[in-house]
Amino acid sequence: MPSSSLGPRGELSLRTVAMPADTNPAGDIFGGWIMSLMDLAAGVAAGTRAKGRVATAAVSNLSFLQPVKVGDVVCVYTDITRTGRTSITVGVEAYVLRRNQGERVRVTAAEFVLVAVDDHGVPRTLPPEG
Repeated sequence: MPSSSLGPRGELSLRTVAMPADTNPAGDIFGGWIMSLMDLAAGVAAGTRAKGRVATAAVSNLSFLQPVKVGDVVCVYTDITRTGRTSITVGVEAYVLRRNQGERVRVTAAEFVLVAVDDHGVPRTLPPEG
């Protein structure tokens, strides 16, 4: 996902504060916690487009660019970049506001592919946009 000097692409899908319970042994926020936030945000965006349940099928181009620290406000942005018959590709970027001050810093980016599924987890055709 290309870096944007103009700031985040897409819409703000999730915002939370990084807490001490989310740290790794080095004291930085655990990458898996950030990835789970990104997956949640991608699911919200894709679920809205799919008008229902979705499941994450793949994650690619995941890059951890900067560490996240305790007290940072983590803002996750999503941008639907492609849709198929059952799938939705979502560009996801995470930015932080360092201790709720100053400029946004881009810390993580990835591409998530989610699939629209029915109540039994079977892929279903996406409804028309609109």
